[in-house]
Amino acid sequence: MRLKTKLVLAIASLVLLISGVVSLVYVTQLLDAAVTQTYETNRMVANEVRFALQQALETGLKDRKVDPNNPAELRNLEAEAIHDSPALHAVMDSVNRYSLTVYDINIGDGAGRIIESTNPDSEDKPLPVRSNYKLLLNADALELYRKVFGPPQVFDVVVPLDRNGEPFATVHVGARTTLLREAYAPWLREALTLTGFALGAALIIALLLSNLALRPLEEISMQLDYWTAASEAEEDSEPAPKQDTPERVSTKIERIGQRMRNVEEVFSALRENLDHILGNLQDGILLFSSDGRAVLVSEAARRFLHIERGRILGQHAQEVFDEFTVLGRTLRTAFAAGKPLAHQEVQTETGRLVQVSLDFIYENDTRQGLGALVTLHDLESMQEIESELELSRRMAAIGRLTSGVGHEVKNPINAIVVHLELLKNKLGEDNAPAARHLEVIESEIHRLDRVVQTLVDFSRPVELQLREQDLRQVIGDVLALSNEELSTRDVKLETSLPPHPVVANVDADLLKQAVLNIIQNGAQAMPDGGHLRVTLQDDKKNAVLRISDEGTGIPDEIRDKIFDLYFTTKSEGSGIGLAMTYRILQLHHGGVEVESNVNRGTEFVLRIPLASAEWGRRHPQPVVTGNSEGSVQ
Repeated sequence: MRLKTKLVLAIASLVLLISGVVSLVYVTQLLDAAVTQTYETNRMVANEVRFALQQALETGLKDRKVDPNNPAELRNLEAEAIHDSPALHAVMDSVNRYSLTVYDINIGDGAGRIIESTNPDSEDKPLPVRSNYKLLLNADALELYRKVFGPPQVFDVVVPLDRNGEPFATVHVGARTTLLREAYAPWLREALTLTGFALGAALIIALLLSNLALRPLEEISMQLDYWTAASEAEEDSEPAPKQDTPERVSTKIERIGQRMRNVEEVFSALRENLDHILGNLQDGILLFSSDGRAVLVSEAARRFLHIERGRILGQHAQEVFDEFTVLGRTLRTAFAAGKPLAHQEVQTETGRLVQVSLDFIYENDTRQGLGALVTLHDLESMQEIESELELSRRMAAIGRLTSGVGHEVKNPINAIVVHLELLKNKLGEDNAPAARHLEVIESEIHRLDRVVQTLVDFSRPVELQLREQDLRQVIGDVLALSNEELSTRDVKLETSLPPHPVVANVDADLLKQAVLNIIQNGAQAMPDGGHLRVTLQDDKKNAVLRISDEGTGIPDEIRDKIFDLYFTTKSEGSGIGLAMTYRILQLHHGGVEVESNVNRGTEFVLRIPLASAEWGRRHPQPVVTGNSEGSVQ
């Protein structure tokens, strides 16, 4: 069935329902009014007959002697007075002849027998058993319809005539339901006529409304045909089945929606890959639209502009670049002049050298501006990467060397220890000077053995026991372990841990060792006491652990050596702590950064990939160091 036909039928049915309900209410009110009017008319007729009856009795019984103890005589005189009253007969005949709703009129005596009736055959017979007309007046709508339009019935309007407070005679005016229907018929026909007229008008209005309602759909269908004609010709050469306008529009919208969902899925995948690529770039990338607003920003841009990535997106170039910085002024001036920049070197306020490129993008045919691309390259990052690679090469070489040396030295040491024990047994306890020299030799051999074992342990491949751990718990365990040593050195510990879990895939034991090495270094760098601050944060990709002290710092001339194996500035240091920390962070695909100020202290920043961020394996982060003074374990 076509939609237009459905609309016409729906509107017509709705109008028919409304008009039907209104007509039913109207007809019910009319029927109730007809019943009430009939009652009032018949009661008035009954009162007229009662008045004529009273006059007839007064006239007929005047000057007549009646024995009150003889009811039969009284009834006969009453009947004689009624039969001999022409006025009473005239009233009854006129009412019965001209009233449309009066079925009959009966006058009964106190014993319930008919004295006079408009029906001659009913005289001197018992009054017929009929329902009182008041039942119709008190009936609800459904009961009223059932009685009036059901089987024919006669309802009496009864008016009594009393004598000395006792019933003497009664006037019964009968109203037949068929007569009510006949009186009611003109009103019913009028209501049905109005309902039919409303239904016809509804059909015409429904046709007009359906045409008006479907006209916009026709226009939409034509527009959709314009947008989908080419693709439909490519996808399907077979003619489409004939459809109603809304069905055609729905089908076309569904196809367009499916294409949009496909495009959105492709776009989302591309955007995710692009964000992943930009997130791992060391260079800052900013893409601006033709109106100068940022639409694409790499994660590294935050390091150059010191603005969160979310605050850059959607902002105008003049709002992104700060005019109070050298880098910001350079880019604002180039944007305002529409002049590109090609690998221009800019030295920031912190002394960092940044290479800036600004390229304006134009459409090939019209040369209309499409946007601009800003590239920020940290020239010092190349040096840091080279330093990182050099450190990694040195670590690898040391690992290979220590592995071989440890193996080759371990056997001679074992042989020396064995022969030293044999020599001590041969000399006995009598040769005290020789025994003292042997003890020195034994002590030094054991110390050499520990050094060799340390070399072997450091170069041995480590099998990580990775588990999802809440780093708050891991750091808490380390702080509890080191709290007593910090107290003995008069170092006050200040911690700041986030309220939410920071979950990462780590080897908890190795990570505890790495953190403990840095905490011990910080405590040893403050011989007179101070504050040691431990802060744990996350930047959605990495857990960031900051450990800062108030020591004298690390000298500039040794800052590139602090992670070298066996490098130390302390007489009792082994030179393994920071090297081991660096290696543990590398094994976790994290990184270590060091910031230091002369006579103000040092801050170590450990970055560990979060378990919830699926960033995959990454290359180890470069070690960033600054000017400092102090000691390193």
